[in-house]
Amino acid sequence: QVQLVESGGGLVQAGGSLRLSCAASGGTFESYAAGWFRQAPGKEREFVAGVSRRGGNTYYPDSVKGRFTISRDNAKNTVYLQMNSLKPEDTAVYYCAAKAVGPLNRIVHVTGNDYNYWGQGTQVTVSS
Repeated sequence: QVQLVESGGGLVQAGGSLRLSCAASGGTFESYAAGWFRQAPGKEREFVAGVSRRGGNTYYPDSVKGRFTISRDNAKNTVYLQMNSLKPEDTAVYYCAAKAVGPLNRIVHVTGNDYNYWGQGTQVTVSS
């Protein structure tokens, strides 16, 4: 069973950048597909980025495509979310998630219900 801990959130001005990290422990991280989600007050949880177990495939919704980049370093058991050109509407709590997958799996999972494990979240606030 893997545990996930996010870090790197904070307050940034519009147009700025942040890099979130998600450190995994308690499992072989390469056995997990990973994703980032966010939830703003009063809104539903939203998928923002996903990566396959070995990092070969990624996927983004249109709302962040071209601004956010997900990557992973399985040797360090960490997945990252680089966020550039931040907008006030990006303000939310950002969550890292992981899903155990088989060795040949290259799928990027985009639905929250697909994921088995979640971090506690990190707040990102973008001021205008």
